[in-house]
Amino acid sequence: MSAQQSLELDAAAFRRLLKHLDENKQVQNIDLMNLAGFCRNCLAKWYAAEAQSQNLNIDYDQARERIYGMPYAEWKQKYQSPLD
Repeated sequence: MSAQQSLELDAAAFRRLLKHLDENKQVQNIDLMNLAGFCRNCLAKWYAAEAQSQNLNIDYDQARERIYGMPYAEWKQKYQSPLD
């Protein structure tokens, strides 16, 4: 497998993960943290950190919008349970 093919597979798997999370909004971040040790916010932090490491100007809020598929405040209002 070439480096480009590997990169494309990694990107496709990441998009599939985001789609899966989007289709399962009932799964709260606290549930993800307890079971998997990471949550949507962690993904956003990793995304922003990788962007910065490549000298791309993407801040945490922009990264969260990418991960959540909408502004975080909107997602929180629509989908976050009072327990989070």
